[in-house]
Amino acid sequence: MSAGRGNTFFIHTFGCQMNQADSGIITALLQAEGFVQADQELDAGIVLLNTCAVRENAVDRVEHFLQRLQGRKKREKDLIVGVAGCIPQYKREEMFSLYPAIDFLAGPDTYRTIPSLVEQVRHGGKLASLEFNSFETYEGVEPFRQGATSAFVPVMRGCNNRCAYCVVPFTRGRERSQPFISVISEVRKLVASGYREITLLGQNVNSYCDADEGYDFAALLDAVSREAPLVRIRFTTSHPKDISESLVRVIASHANICNSIHLPVQSGSSRMLGRMNRGHTIEEYLEKIALIRSIIPDVTLSTDIIAGFCGEQEDDHQASLDLLSTVRFDSAYMFFYSTRPGTLAAETLEDDVPEPVKKRRLQEIIDLQNRISAELFHESIGTVVEVLAESESRRSSKQLMGRTAGNRAVVFDRELYECGDLLHVLVTRATSATLTGRPVQ
Repeated sequence: MSAGRGNTFFIHTFGCQMNQADSGIITALLQAEGFVQADQELDAGIVLLNTCAVRENAVDRVEHFLQRLQGRKKREKDLIVGVAGCIPQYKREEMFSLYPAIDFLAGPDTYRTIPSLVEQVRHGGKLASLEFNSFETYEGVEPFRQGATSAFVPVMRGCNNRCAYCVVPFTRGRERSQPFISVISEVRKLVASGYREITLLGQNVNSYCDADEGYDFAALLDAVSREAPLVRIRFTTSHPKDISESLVRVIASHANICNSIHLPVQSGSSRMLGRMNRGHTIEEYLEKIALIRSIIPDVTLSTDIIAGFCGEQEDDHQASLDLLSTVRFDSAYMFFYSTRPGTLAAETLEDDVPEPVKKRRLQEIIDLQNRISAELFHESIGTVVEVLAESESRRSSKQLMGRTAGNRAVVFDRELYECGDLLHVLVTRATSATLTGRPVQ
């Protein structure tokens, strides 16, 4: 290792928006102890993988990274490799035997220990800090954030639901919420720093509760909107059982709360929802969709769908296709089921749908959803949409990419606009995932 790299670090982040927010927390904790963030991995003497265990492909990507880092450690004896987040909490100490490159492990509740873990590793040995802490919300830690347009604000952590397929209760523990005043204080700082969009985060964000002050999520969202009237406000992820009329009316009553709701359903079959332990039927889910659309007519909706869960029959699969056709979501995250050890499904249900059948059903879901998305996006051609510019287009520095309030991606000619600008765009083309257009005055 070249001189000067011992206290430099680089974080690879896998998984959801909460993991991205957690990487900002880890970065802030390391910087507070004198560590320096490197611009790229090869410049760092400490490499951290902040991981997600929800999907099998995310675990596979982490394994690939660890195999590569093992080769680098053979060349650089002083390189320190740490794994944080959900995978070490999920697989625990067996990680050391599975992946020799790892020097330390830190779970989602023990990020504060990472600076000391690094120092202890330098004195020899492998260390794990994987305790659950039902009070840890990282209150008082101001996360490091890249860019000055969009910011994530975690308002609650953990999950009390026991969906049969999900590892989150085992990796992130039970629900606990940030104090109301802490959330408002962070929002004030972001407004003062010029951020244009704030996303409130939680594994089940609309179960937020500050019991001491009497705030549920509807009250928190209302207060955040009033505190940042010129800033776009988003939130994710919601559980259908916690969507209330009061929450929907708060969204409808504030122009700066985006009219976009991500509401995972997982299956269109009530029988499968029961096996998944989702806590609602498809009829109850559709009642929530009807409530939302009756109060927010221009809402855009997205969801999650799992193909081939334990015991799924063809009529269950058809029910999922029927649901997509009925609701007509803007977009969906679509996966076929993979067993996650330790979950209720792994312990009590047989993974009895053959993989070729899972893949075929998933492809049918994807094909239908892509058609629906293309039809919905095509309806925007010729209309003018308000867009918050977020980044350069991947294809050309002469174009920018932004999103509408309904969370539709829009690519447009850059002209004199920059990231953070709010502008109007005339939509001229559409695919199933992206709108294209030109700015208009």
